[in-house]
Amino acid sequence: MYNQFKSVSLSHRNAPLVIREKLALNEAEAKGIMLRLKDFFDVTDVLAVSTCNRTEIYYSSQSDLNEEIIKLLLIEKGISDIAPYTTFFERFSDGESAVQHLFEVATGLQSQVVGDMQIPNQIKHAYQWSADLNMAGPFLHRLLHTIFFANKRVAQETFFRDGAASVSYAAVELLEGLMPNPRVLVVGLGEIGKDVCRNLHQKGGIEIILMNRTKSIADELGAELGLRVADFSDIETEISNADIIVSSIKRDEPFFTKEMMVRLRGMSFKYFIDLSVPRSVSPEVEEIPGVMLYTIDSIRSKADEALNRRLGAVPHVRDIIEEAVIEFNDWSREMVVSPTIQKLKGALEQIRKEELTRFTKNLSDSELEKVERITSSMMQKILKLPVLQLKAACKRGEAETLIDVLNDLFNLDKEKANH
Repeated sequence: MYNQFKSVSLSHRNAPLVIREKLALNEAEAKGIMLRLKDFFDVTDVLAVSTCNRTEIYYSSQSDLNEEIIKLLLIEKGISDIAPYTTFFERFSDGESAVQHLFEVATGLQSQVVGDMQIPNQIKHAYQWSADLNMAGPFLHRLLHTIFFANKRVAQETFFRDGAASVSYAAVELLEGLMPNPRVLVVGLGEIGKDVCRNLHQKGGIEIILMNRTKSIADELGAELGLRVADFSDIETEISNADIIVSSIKRDEPFFTKEMMVRLRGMSFKYFIDLSVPRSVSPEVEEIPGVMLYTIDSIRSKADEALNRRLGAVPHVRDIIEEAVIEFNDWSREMVVSPTIQKLKGALEQIRKEELTRFTKNLSDSELEKVERITSSMMQKILKLPVLQLKAACKRGEAETLIDVLNDLFNLDKEKANH
């Protein structure tokens, strides 16, 4: 099973945002693609992972279906001209590389913002979808729980989850500390503006209003997150009603000026968070009583400090992953010999029962109970050494030879057929 595990990956490492957006999967789409895979191919242990930075499909199959799965994903997303998109995908065609990749993704080593705190929850959601569809077998169950335990160690033993290491997440962290349950106006929905909205939306308890010069962009994000969209022409009204204004407008000179604030007389207390380069909020707005401004420099400085702490923890995180992968590999190899162990147990149990039937007809119930205990104990002791030797052979990579020997010695294939 281990060597049958494979995956395809589209991520920020190889694909620009415009491509990633086209191939992102919501819950219904992720479940749909998993059901398609089940219908079309002989696959098990299917996991569909989709975040704002990656879309990945993991599966177990005797055949390498990576190219077919990429084509199926593109077709399901309504893309008929497949060839230009296939180069954006990474392929993992052996169990070792696919397992290692999933560990690194799930712990945040592969995230655009290293140590991303959202990724463990996103992997858990994907796992739940797989379990809901009965597409997670023993291999995937064990793999994901090993990953979750490794993630727990990462959180407890390292600084890898400390602080907000991206500008957008640092902005959200700042915003949360300004006031409880604020009304937030987000103006400008480029990549950083969208990230802020998505991060804010996950927090809950915050009213978010979207605004963008090209309204269709705001409408699309609003539909995705269930947020209100305001017309750009109503910006002064929306500023008056908002508690916090997050600006990531792209322009050569400030859009929010002191003059604009003067026009909005009678304003309540306002916070501006300027994420634009060049600045979109004039420093002079702070001359207006009740207006406070936070710039990208202070936010980026905070994010850089957190990022440096996380980067310093990377070697420890890799050590934790290596230990977890070794543990999982040992278990996976033992899975190879598990059928042989079960057949051997079955063969010996059959012999034990047959002999008991022959020689215990005249025994009392108490005598029969003693014989049952004695023979069962003998069988367990006889089994102990072959089982230990099989598991040790797994770690040495010599299990197949020992499996063949046991099959020949005990005629296990014939025994299985008889059962």
